[in-house]
Amino acid sequence: MSIYPDLQDKVYIVTGGGSGMGRDACLALAAEGARVILGNRNRSEGQRIVEEIRAAGGQAVFQPTDVSRAEDCAALVERAVGHFGRLDGAFNNAGLQRDFCDIHETPDADISDVIDINLKGMLYMMKYEAAAMLRSGGGSIVNNSSIFGLKAMPRLAYYVAAKHGIIGATRAAALDYARQGIRVNAVCPGPIKTASYDRVTGGDDHMYDDGVPMHRIGQPREVSHAVLWLLSNQSSYVTGGFIPVDGGMSAS
Repeated sequence: MSIYPDLQDKVYIVTGGGSGMGRDACLALAAEGARVILGNRNRSEGQRIVEEIRAAGGQAVFQPTDVSRAEDCAALVERAVGHFGRLDGAFNNAGLQRDFCDIHETPDADISDVIDINLKGMLYMMKYEAAAMLRSGGGSIVNNSSIFGLKAMPRLAYYVAAKHGIIGATRAAALDYARQGIRVNAVCPGPIKTASYDRVTGGDDHMYDDGVPMHRIGQPREVSHAVLWLLSNQSSYVTGGFIPVDGGMSAS
């Protein structure tokens, strides 16, 4: 039985959809009968997820996308509209994190890459998505921030800055379109079991347990549940908000 029947046949973009939280969101949307446009820098990963969705009877297409390039963001939205005729929503998930460093030791390239992909990429995507949704009659945008969009973390100033920026941009854009049928919200995940998490922890699923009130890390599907709720009509009176999916970390 479908949890979100209004997602059936709707068209959704997911950036960074080839792995982790993005991959799970693509699969969850397709399982609800949505049509998915997957944007990803890694072609093989993105195409593999599309093939997985199609093998299960769903509808999905892949578009090579580097969200740090405005032209790639525009092309992704154009592909969605050109292929499926409209755009109903998006999960702007693409992002990355580099090494922990005090700010005076952080490489310039790390600052540039993280701001370009995590923050500027989200702004570019919202710009082109909002224009398409205005033509389609409205929609819902969900941006992937982080618990570090709500609180600080030592030795990660460049990443914290990008994720705080996503929260600010989400709230401002929500006001821009509140009367035009476009809702804009964010999710703020804590430690989630993904390949990126494993790179930081060396695969230790319990490294951060003591810092999480629920004393465990989260799973990608726990983020997807929040994303799909925000994309669906069940959250029709929610805009400019953010949902921590962090086991209670932001409350402590």
